[in-house]
Amino acid sequence: MSARAENQPSMRQSVIQQQCVVLHLPTVASQCAPLAEQAERERQPYLGYLEALLAAELEDRERRAIERRLKEAHLPRVKTLDEFDFRQAPTVSPTHLSELAEGGYLERAEPIVFIGDSGTVLRVN
Repeated sequence: MSARAENQPSMRQSVIQQQCVVLHLPTVASQCAPLAEQAERERQPYLGYLEALLAAELEDRERRAIERRLKEAHLPRVKTLDEFDFRQAPTVSPTHLSELAEGGYLERAEPIVFIGDSGTVLRVN
């Protein structure tokens, strides 16, 4: 095999990388070679390879869009029940709150009402 033939795949990869930059297709740029190798090994048709490549780009764009929207929303820090300080609310039963978190009241169609200012917790019987 000549040096020119051996160098052709890397030249093609370089050209594809440049084209992807211009077209704003970062995932296609990063995934085209690995997915091409996988397609060759699995003897996938060209359209199967293209479908996998475009699906990867779409998935990554959706993930980045969600990350960007969450960042732009300036949402407060996510809080979980594991972080709840029961010392600050001694009337709240950890067992009762745990049972509520399991959601059994939904299956039993029981109404649950929490009343109070933001950041406060009232006992629910």
